[in-house]
Amino acid sequence: MKINEIAQKLNISTRAIRFYEEKGLIAPRHAENQYRHFSEQDVWRLQTIIALREVGMTLDDIAKALNHVDSGNKDLLLDYLELQRSVMYAQWVEMKQILFTTDQMIDLLKTNQSLDMADIFQLADGSKRLREARSAWYDRWNYDHRAESHDDRVRPKTEEFSIYRDYEETLALLVRLIGPRPGEYGLDLGTGTGNLAGLFLQQGIRMAAVDQSREMLRHCQRKFPMLTAKLGNLLSIPFLDHQFDFLVTSFALHHLTDEQKAVAVAEMKRVLVPHGRICIADLMFADREKREAYFDSLLREGKLEQHALLSEFHFTDLSVFLPLLEQHGYLYKHQQINELLHVVYAVPMR
Repeated sequence: MKINEIAQKLNISTRAIRFYEEKGLIAPRHAENQYRHFSEQDVWRLQTIIALREVGMTLDDIAKALNHVDSGNKDLLLDYLELQRSVMYAQWVEMKQILFTTDQMIDLLKTNQSLDMADIFQLADGSKRLREARSAWYDRWNYDHRAESHDDRVRPKTEEFSIYRDYEETLALLVRLIGPRPGEYGLDLGTGTGNLAGLFLQQGIRMAAVDQSREMLRHCQRKFPMLTAKLGNLLSIPFLDHQFDFLVTSFALHHLTDEQKAVAVAEMKRVLVPHGRICIADLMFADREKREAYFDSLLREGKLEQHALLSEFHFTDLSVFLPLLEQHGYLYKHQQINELLHVVYAVPMR
């Protein structure tokens, strides 16, 4: 097939085809007359390049993805696409926030009939802080490397300290509090290897799951192949609005700062149907004073390793978090499981 024929078939310009050839993404055979001849494999590669460009993948990433496909490793192409989807959802959520802020500015101008720059700056600053809260998060705990041992770590020996004490009982409590009904669709945020989502699946409930660790999701999908699992995080949930009847998350919220938790709650509400329920199990304290007293006691008792471990996390203060749920229109109840672990169940106000 000649270049004009393939350009017409794929509805792209001959210039674009030559550009991809210059970048080494395709290598058509050159005849003695210097005409390019494209094989079916070349056509497939061009179709793949066009598709990946359409979803915003860079040429460097496309080259890497095609190399992995050539070597028979299609899983890495899947990784690239899932990462791209996660990035696009984050951009989409960000654009929605920008549009919302712009609408607020327009409403202010229409209502006040004058330009109060203090209000405008306040709205813009709020939008900026939300954007910074999203972009500031990264996995400094390297959960990809912890994926292999995760299921062992969440079932600690009785005598050792672990943030996962009462793990299985707490997951079972979340299921009971949600009380899933036939036909409902649930979401597990920060699913890890899918232990909580798996309990709902056992009851015949359709479930989706999100985690920021690709390796965690690999283990999750091996254990629960029927689970819809997506790469993403609590700050940009990779699903469209109003998809789920309930949402659960366990041992994940403590990786977010207070500002990021506010973003996460807004995201939870976005993906839930209007009557959707939320159930959270995580490391929490009643307030800052209780948190500081607990950390002081660790130092007094010489538990330096525990103090160092727990200092890595952003513990939730219920005195801050529960009013945040109220601001988003939720009623709640909470239960303390042990000195670190609490469960919060929230339903929208009627």
